[in-house]
Amino acid sequence: MPYTYGTPEWEEAFVKKTKERIEAAEQPLICFSPEWMGMWEKLLQGDAKYKEVAKNWEGSVILHIQKNSELGVDQDIFVWMDLWHGDCKSLRYVPREVGEKGDFVITGTLERWISVGKKQLDPVKGMMQGKLKLKGDLPTIVRNVKAAMRLVETCAEVGGKFPDELSKEEVEKFRGIVKELTTEFSITS
Repeated sequence: MPYTYGTPEWEEAFVKKTKERIEAAEQPLICFSPEWMGMWEKLLQGDAKYKEVAKNWEGSVILHIQKNSELGVDQDIFVWMDLWHGDCKSLRYVPREVGEKGDFVITGTLERWISVGKKQLDPVKGMMQGKLKLKGDLPTIVRNVKAAMRLVETCAEVGGKFPDELSKEEVEKFRGIVKELTTEFSITS
């Protein structure tokens, strides 16, 4: 039975499920999978450099990853990054209606996010060039460019395989992982 987003039961079950998936996952993890996001969250929570460069940051950042069925993502994914003064409180897949209300919503195709993760696209330049679309105050992000860059660096430090590097079988596995999580936790878009 699906959980209702925003309830304590949802949060507890989501954290438990992510932890179980991390412990059981084959390595390398698939980038942007729930268990990969859980590892990124853990890395950010313990990262002294991020804490320092993001100490003035306030506000949620939503990564809106547009669907790409060829790479195993059959619906848009919204990742809520609860960031506050150098702390990463959480990273969660969230329903569309929640993701669209974030302080900063950065939208891009899965391919663009892969480019960011591989450090081929600077996210701030990507926003300025229109390769990533921002809903929120760009000058605030520009003032905090070191925090944004550290987020990208830690993303790369998690490691893993990007969806464009997967075999057809791995794409199907990724599709199943995303579908299972989004169904169980009422995160369909």
